[in-house]
Amino acid sequence: METAYESNPVLDKLPEHLRQYIKPQNYGEYTPIDQAVWRYVMRKNVDYLSRVAHTSYVEGLEKTGISINQIPNMYGMNRILKEIGWAAVAVDGFIPPSAFMEFQAYNVLVIASDIRQLENIEYTPAPDIIHEGAGHAPIIANPEYAEYLRRFGEIGAKAISSSKDYELYDAVRHLSIIKEAEGTPKADIEKAEKHIEQLQENMGKPSEMALIRNLHWWTVEYGLIGELDNPKIYGAGLLSSIGESTWCMTDKVKKLPYTLEAAHTSFDITKPQPQLFVTPNFAHLSQVLEDFANTMALRTGGLKGVDKLVASKALGTAELSTGLQISGCFGNIISHEGKPIYLRTIGPTALSYREKELVGHGIEQHPEGFGSPVGKLKGINLAIEDMSPRDLKAYNIFEGERITLEFEGGVKVEGEIVTGTRNLKGEIILITFKDCRVTHDDSILFLPEWGLYHMAVGENVVSAFNGPADLKSFDLISHELSDATIKKNRDGEIVKLEGYYQQVRHYREGKTSYISRGKLFEEFKELFPNDWLLPVELYELAIKGNRSELAKDIKTHLEAIKQERPKVGHLIDDGLLLAEKSLAEQS
Repeated sequence: METAYESNPVLDKLPEHLRQYIKPQNYGEYTPIDQAVWRYVMRKNVDYLSRVAHTSYVEGLEKTGISINQIPNMYGMNRILKEIGWAAVAVDGFIPPSAFMEFQAYNVLVIASDIRQLENIEYTPAPDIIHEGAGHAPIIANPEYAEYLRRFGEIGAKAISSSKDYELYDAVRHLSIIKEAEGTPKADIEKAEKHIEQLQENMGKPSEMALIRNLHWWTVEYGLIGELDNPKIYGAGLLSSIGESTWCMTDKVKKLPYTLEAAHTSFDITKPQPQLFVTPNFAHLSQVLEDFANTMALRTGGLKGVDKLVASKALGTAELSTGLQISGCFGNIISHEGKPIYLRTIGPTALSYREKELVGHGIEQHPEGFGSPVGKLKGINLAIEDMSPRDLKAYNIFEGERITLEFEGGVKVEGEIVTGTRNLKGEIILITFKDCRVTHDDSILFLPEWGLYHMAVGENVVSAFNGPADLKSFDLISHELSDATIKKNRDGEIVKLEGYYQQVRHYREGKTSYISRGKLFEEFKELFPNDWLLPVELYELAIKGNRSELAKDIKTHLEAIKQERPKVGHLIDDGLLLAEKSLAEQS
């Protein structure tokens, strides 16, 4: 199958299940209006952000090959990004949070290749190339921040979601698509926003993924850095929003020191943020991330960790103290005195050690689930995993012996030992029985007629995390988007409008012979009296070409548009100011 992207050494390392999200950028589909939107936002951003953004931003624009005047071609970006050990791929809008995190863990920036409409030039809830390319990409040129982003992805990909998280993701993706789509009825948008509000109000206790997503939002997307009373911007959401990057610097937005408390501060993607967090430096981000990771089931395991796996109703892994890893969808477990004493999965399950599937213990061997006791044997202080060969023999735990193992908490395993599997340290991690019966009090957990019984060995659950231990154990290429981004309706009027934008672009780039710009302006003004961006671009050309009368006429026309459309008045003023400032700098 032909790939949707041009690969490179960084992208070559991506596992197959992540490649399913990648799509072609289709650079030729960007219209002249799209290019004008990019140019306006970037010129305004660079002019403003050079004063309020972290120094890495402006430096990173050059390092990552991002042009102010045209939308970046991802293939060109990748040729430069590989020099700092990163790469970029195009995706279709929002992708699941765990996949987004995992891309970061592989040093890959995911870029939603669509671009916002002119109507949403200041802010869009949908991820787009302005947000991803102009926001995220420049900052990763800073090595310390890039490592934070990679580490965040590595830890975030292991965060366990709740069953409600995906429903919320789906709803947010839907809203972002219809809000950016041309002509969506206001009632549909309000309905989608209300649905998200209802979901957010009924999420219950936040999952690990919800909490780490908050950290991601308040740092990677909306982070400030430096002093509380004079911070700089480094978050991509702020760097790519010409509205919020200005708003966030006012006293109307509360500035708080960045701590672990940010994980418990939720956000609303549809509204400007009422508060932001300020980190003193990038190193502090990594410290808070590690503090959060210490609270995750990834590092704490135990009953709480396994309960999170059960609640997620998704593929996850429990790792035992021997290093044996059980991957599958976990069902109700049996616990005793605050500890799990019997783990079980429902459906295809794989057993691994150190992220590598054990031979003969893939989903073909365990298609309907897996169950095993956890803990110590009753009345014996020495855990099975700590027993030497002499100890094992003393307790009759060796091949050919028929034995009854009674665990603390009441799980009994009765059967004939067939064989044992050991880890690299020589510890027994799996014992296989035949003619085996497993019970807990009066409950039957396994019967002899079900075949061989494979008992995992481990005194404790030391880790629980999202996804399989060995990525190759499961078919993870099953991604289906509930919605696809809606392409612009390019009717005759739009095509005509694009033609005017293309002519102006050609004028600026010197790709066309001289045609009266005054005539073009008069034609355009007659046909598209409410469009403001193209006259702003024409004004720039007029003052650079010393066409003072034409510049005056364009300015008068733009003043009339401001009266008719006051909401775009500040955009027009900023565009005129940028043009005049650019001329002054060239003089």
